[in-house]
Amino acid sequence: MNHELKLYCDTTRLSDLRHFLGSILEATPLTEVDQHQVILAVEEVCANLIIHSHDCNPKEYINLTVKESDDVMIFEIMDFGQGFNILEYQEPEISFVKKTKRKGGLGIILVKRIMDKIEFETKANINICRLHKILKSK
Repeated sequence: MNHELKLYCDTTRLSDLRHFLGSILEATPLTEVDQHQVILAVEEVCANLIIHSHDCNPKEYINLTVKESDDVMIFEIMDFGQGFNILEYQEPEISFVKKTKRKGGLGIILVKRIMDKIEFETKANINICRLHKILKSK
């Protein structure tokens, strides 16, 4: 089964995203903690796109498609902004972040740890990020 959300690039719309994901994930075998972590990961990617690729322009949007099967969920995030390949992101050393009190950069680390597989592709001016989460029994 597929679920789709057109998310306009305004950070106030992130609550719509959380509600959308929560209603889908509550019907899965993921634990409540895993559900919250998945919501956090998808929200982090979408928030980064809204802020950095679209400059919070509410006239622009991101498409999110959630594809469900018996053993995996795929969160496909498609946008038309400036591409950012999450797979090429160089994680900072945590000790460096702590020492320099640097803001930002930790969200992508969380995404990589929460999700089981990440794919990124660009076709013409379309960027697609796929986040895979393997479903496990409660």
